[in-house]
Amino acid sequence: MNPPSEPARKVIPIAPVASDASSQGEIVSLYEAQKKIYPRSISGLFARWRWGMVFLTQIVFYGLPWFEWGQRQMVLFDLGARRFYIFGLVLYPQDFIYLTGLLIISALSLFLFTAVAGRLWCGFACPQTVYTEMFMWIEHKIEGDRSARLRLDNGPWTFEKVRKKFFKQVIWIAVALWTGFTFVGYFVPIRELGAELLAVQGGWQIFWVLFYGFATYGNAGYMREQVCKYMCPYARFQSAMFDKDTLIVTYDPERGEQRGPRKKNIDYKAQGLGDCIDCSLCVQVCPVGIDIRKGLQYECIGCGLCVDACNTVMDKMQYPRGLIRFSTQNGVAKRWSQSQILRRVLRPRVLIYSAVLVALCVGMMASLVTRTPLKVDVVRDRAALSRIVAGGKLENIYRLQIMNATEGPQRYRISVRGLEGLEVASDAEVDIGAAESRWVAVRLQIPYGSAPSGSHAVQFDVQALGADAHVSEKSVFLVPR
Repeated sequence: MNPPSEPARKVIPIAPVASDASSQGEIVSLYEAQKKIYPRSISGLFARWRWGMVFLTQIVFYGLPWFEWGQRQMVLFDLGARRFYIFGLVLYPQDFIYLTGLLIISALSLFLFTAVAGRLWCGFACPQTVYTEMFMWIEHKIEGDRSARLRLDNGPWTFEKVRKKFFKQVIWIAVALWTGFTFVGYFVPIRELGAELLAVQGGWQIFWVLFYGFATYGNAGYMREQVCKYMCPYARFQSAMFDKDTLIVTYDPERGEQRGPRKKNIDYKAQGLGDCIDCSLCVQVCPVGIDIRKGLQYECIGCGLCVDACNTVMDKMQYPRGLIRFSTQNGVAKRWSQSQILRRVLRPRVLIYSAVLVALCVGMMASLVTRTPLKVDVVRDRAALSRIVAGGKLENIYRLQIMNATEGPQRYRISVRGLEGLEVASDAEVDIGAAESRWVAVRLQIPYGSAPSGSHAVQFDVQALGADAHVSEKSVFLVPR
């Protein structure tokens, strides 16, 4: 038997390397050039909601650091002093559990809202979206509408173009720097920060103001949709949280196709046309530059501007609204009514997310309400573990960090229990200022020989005089052999 013949070998030409291509006058592009997006302004329900969220979020962000609570800033995360002031709460690093709970609640809220209505956070409240909207509004007011901006960018450099570009940059930089200043003002008292910056003092403060200002300027002014497409991980893993009953921005192809231009008062259905007149207005208003008519895409941030644009066109053509609308994939495919869609939205996963979220919020609020405004840490003095002192007493020395988490000065009494004859030999009462902490040296003594050698459990009790705050902390008393 003859051996099987070898298959014919295919000769594949190899493209020249970049250097050879360059020498021949060719340009080898390793990536697709990014085209600048010129979103068109639109008015409508979702556009108003977006601007409402811009005003709401920025009034809170820019205004909150300037409000005071008593004699301090209302919201301040003082990293230097390790104090975190949130309205009437004074938190210490030992209260880190509340930050953990807040992050868990935020993550679960994101899962819930995404399962119900897609990327509402991205489209209406994400800082990237909010500041991009602000910077685009400034650009629109200075350079004109979409067509005017296209003509300006594609035209030659004239005095008018330089003037508009320069003025736009000045406003952008001012907004970015004020944003960076406000952000740092949550970590440094904002009035002190302003005085330091005016006096050109505080190197690190200046650095962080410039850093966050530059980040705002770059992200909102230039990167814009690129942050949402390529830098934000949420766009990538959102598909794991979506299903066919999630409310998303959808295009109805059964109603819209075959798309094409037409006159207003013709029988377009007789010509085989759908409701879509192929005006591309939905693409022009999209801040990320996608065509929603191609179906669900990970770039879509769910802002609803294409819905406003399409409804405007439908009104002019005297067609029913809703060619592009917030719906679900099942709702569009099965022609469900709005009530049927909403009933399917309340599915088991949404109910489970909601129940867990409510339980976490109630638990966290209950913990904050019942929280003891006093923290105590006990540290043994390792330089003198145990010693015999005058009077035939055996003494151990401890250091107690007492943290006053109230807005007023407090006096605390220190007591101890756990061994027969155990007593506090140092000052049993200590004064701590408002929202301050203090290290206190505490000496404990027992009669020599009253306890066998070894380690014995003891318990410190710190009680606020004239208040209900009381904390107990465990430690050990060492008796040498």
